Amino acid sequence: MHHHHGIFMLALLAFLLVLTVLGTETAKKDKQEKKGKKSDCGEWQWSVCVPSSSDCGIGMREGTRSGKECKQNTKTQKCKIPCNWKKQFGAECKYQFQEWGECDPETGIKIRNGSLKRALHNADCQKTVTLSKPCAKITKPPKSQGKETPRMSDTKN
Repeated sequence: MHHHHGIFMLALLAFLLVLTVLGTETAKKDKQEKKGKKSDCGEWQWSVCVPSSSDCGIGMREGTRSGKECKQNTKTQKCKIPCNWKKQFGAECKYQFQEWGECDPETGIKIRNGSLKRALHNADCQKTVTLSKPCAKITKPPKSQGKETPRMSDTKN
């Protein structure tokens, strides 16, 4: 009797082992099939971020992708445009600028270059940009020169 119990346990163990191996193989096949379907979906393509109010802050952007087997082909997503970025080169592009160059006496303009520091939401940004501005007029000495401005402690009411 004791011998039959051992054989039964061994057979049960072998049966469970076979089930486990088969189950693992089936799970692997299911995963591979799901991966195959997933690859039918194209990459998400995102629109620029459109702030809800004014030209910066919290907004929305829309994403689309191709693929017949995809569960979802369009979706919207919250996004944010920092309010301290120069919008001139695209609200999703952040640049690191050099110091202003010397004034060109012929044009009356000075320039500085900026290199791309960060692009939000995979935005298509220029690698380098150039800013220009009119040169400052020659500064006159302050009006108070020659006269001493009274200090608060010197004035008595």
